[in-house]
Amino acid sequence: MFSKNKIKFINSLKKTKYRDEHKLFFAEGEKLADELLKSGIKITNILATKEWLDINSKKINQRKIEIDEITENNLLKISSLSTPNKVFVIAEQPQNVYTTEDISQKLCLLLDDINDPGNLGTIIRIADWFGIQDIFCTPTSVGLYNPKVVQSTMGAICRVRVHYVEFESLINSVKDYPDFSIYGTFLEGNTIYNEPLAKKGFIILGSESHGISDKLKPLITKKLYIPSFPVGEASSESLNISVAAAIVCSEFRRRVISTQNASKP
Repeated sequence: MFSKNKIKFINSLKKTKYRDEHKLFFAEGEKLADELLKSGIKITNILATKEWLDINSKKINQRKIEIDEITENNLLKISSLSTPNKVFVIAEQPQNVYTTEDISQKLCLLLDDINDPGNLGTIIRIADWFGIQDIFCTPTSVGLYNPKVVQSTMGAICRVRVHYVEFESLINSVKDYPDFSIYGTFLEGNTIYNEPLAKKGFIILGSESHGISDKLKPLITKKLYIPSFPVGEASSESLNISVAAAIVCSEFRRRVISTQNASKP
């Protein structure tokens, strides 16, 4: 039964306080619902139109999920989208964990005080595309389960682990591992296209308005700069953080492919 109390509870999850209290989050739309059903994330509730439930009956009947068939009019009452979709999913927040040993052998992104939910969601999606499994955010960054973040990931939230930690202690825990570099993106420094890039390390991207914080700058071992073109001519002041993330991740992965191709007989 789709009661007023259920509407009230679902709408409460739009606020960080209640999402954290219940350890839940929600996702809307067929793409996100499909990704969550394929993942190991525990879904507690699905609220959907009869049409969606009929098409996806085999997927949802295999799992213990509370199902509510609702009308499009009722979807309007709970949706955070301007145009509600056919399905609304409530799921448990997974407890993302990592070990120092594990991340010391990987390429990871560190986002210093990222505030825009659309940017964070897009960067999670970029990381997923380029095979980066772990993203670290400072505790003051926008929350992972902000509805706009979840929506912007387009399902990548099911595969990329996002952690909220203090960066100084995180960096100090891995900086002495062999061949591990701490990269930082700046508006000056060594051009990324000429700089040697490794398969593992931390890539720090600064906040949209202030860049990388002063307390982190001394911990960075390699400064990276994405040049504008033509060189020396006037251009935009800076790049959007998600655009910068895409360029940087692409260049790191391109080097891996180039190295692999060069080693082939």
